[in-house]
Parts: sequence; structure tokens; C-alpha cells
Amino acid sequence: MANTKVGKIVHFFDKILVAVLQLTDASLKIGDEILIGEEDEGFTQTVSSMQVDHQAVEEAKKGDEVGLKVDQVAKKGDNVYKL
Repeated sequence: MANTKVGKIVHFFDKILVAVLQLTDASLKIGDEILIGEEDEGFTQTVSSMQVDHQAVEEAKKGDEVGLKVDQVAKKGDNVYKL
């Protein structure tokens, strides 16, 4: 599978299932399919909700820190890949 790393989880809010993602390598937009964690122990989902500075955005660029609604528990330090 040709995955493109987009960044890393820097914080996770377990009560509301929101991960803070630092985009270090690529941009991300609503509708992108992503893998959180590694292939053998991570999970995939479609990006459905994203915020930058508490404002909903359709796309975030490399260097942004985004709040990302996730379907499952993510861990600080998890890599995030665009599929």
C-alpha cells in the first residue's frame, strides 16, 4: 500500500474522540482516507470533521495543527498516513 505520511498525533481527547494532528509532511482535506497508527495495529477512516484554531476548515496545509474527529481511540505519537 502506498501511504503518504501527513503527520503525527500530538494530543488526544478521549471523552470526545478528538485528536490533535500536527501536519508535518503533507496537507489534508475533508474526504481524504487516512490511516492512524501503523497498518498492523492502526485504523482507517475518512476525514469528516477538521478544525484549525477552533474554526471548521475544508483543508489544512503542511505546518498546521488540526483538531480531527476520530472514530476510535488514537494515541499521542501515532503517525497518520493518507491512503
